[in-house]
Amino acid sequence: MQTYLVGGAVRDKLLGLDVHERDWVVVGATPQQMLDQGFQQVGKDFPVFLHPLTREEYALARTERKNGKGYKGFDVFASPDVTLEDDLVRRDLTINAIAEDEQGQLIDPYGGQHDIEQKTLRHVSPAFEEDPLRVLRVARFAARFKHLGFTIADETHELLAKIAHSGELGALTPERVWLEWEKSLSTRNPDVFLSTLVDIDGLKQVLKQFNAKSSNLDRLRNAAQFRIAEPKLTKPLVFASLFIANSPVEDIPHFCKVLAIPNEYRDAAILAERNSDIILSETLPTAGQFAETLQSIDYWRRPEKLQQLLLLRELEHEHTEFSENIADQSRQLTQAALKAAEVSPQSLIDKGYTGKQLGLAIKEKRLETLANELRQTL
Repeated sequence: MQTYLVGGAVRDKLLGLDVHERDWVVVGATPQQMLDQGFQQVGKDFPVFLHPLTREEYALARTERKNGKGYKGFDVFASPDVTLEDDLVRRDLTINAIAEDEQGQLIDPYGGQHDIEQKTLRHVSPAFEEDPLRVLRVARFAARFKHLGFTIADETHELLAKIAHSGELGALTPERVWLEWEKSLSTRNPDVFLSTLVDIDGLKQVLKQFNAKSSNLDRLRNAAQFRIAEPKLTKPLVFASLFIANSPVEDIPHFCKVLAIPNEYRDAAILAERNSDIILSETLPTAGQFAETLQSIDYWRRPEKLQQLLLLRELEHEHTEFSENIADQSRQLTQAALKAAEVSPQSLIDKGYTGKQLGLAIKEKRLETLANELRQTL
């Protein structure tokens, strides 16, 4: 019974990156032997166990055989006779098929270290094309490691296109597609995830009705770079940057529903699409325009929406001559909105306003406050 560290932990150590989680492969063991040592079995399709102390995942070495369409169409075989090389050959990329033994020695039967040195994303074996999910995984790794200079090997790119043309991408569930897409939003180059799918003619199969325009992809890349220095620009806002002007989809709520995209991402996209004019504008809005914007984003109940909108506006102008001016405008608009929010309905009620007249009075008072704070005349 031998235990090996495998996959991302080994790869990231070789790349000099932080290791956030570790996965292990156990060779020469049975499920009962793992249970006898206190491991907890969690895998249903194949034996995966949690370490009794670290809670890290330990999987028995296994092989797979294609038995149907899609990424779930596999028979899995795990036994003490399966070798480490047998287990590693079923993995997607050579850089993910390196193992480390208990003495720290690397086992690299498929050239992963060489591909790390050459900054190449290369598939391990022809069995790669049996799993359409790997197309999305490679696209995500291309996005994740773009800033390090990694590119997809020509033969792997051809295989990705072959899978796309086979129609197998259509077997991927919306939830699985979104999981890979969302992970790409944490990278420095999430645009590469989408552009890779465009290059292999696979985008329309996994993101129906989505049009990856170059201007939107540029905004997405800029948003990811902006997020490095501005953590307040959350992943939903990075996603929302795609929808600033010329939205890549006609019906955002429907698109997000079909793809099982969470509501926080949907709402951020709608915010960006509906307020593209103020995001793109280089000038301070009038008090009247700003009042309408506050009303449309439901600021009085959800003030965080204004900060999201202003972050998207600063993102849009980050590399322009107006960046400092836009930042100053953000402070002005934030302060003006805060003052307008202090308008007291009770004080107007005390003056005798009721019903519809009260609503109009509140609106007029808020508008007056905004004009004063923005040093504008009504």
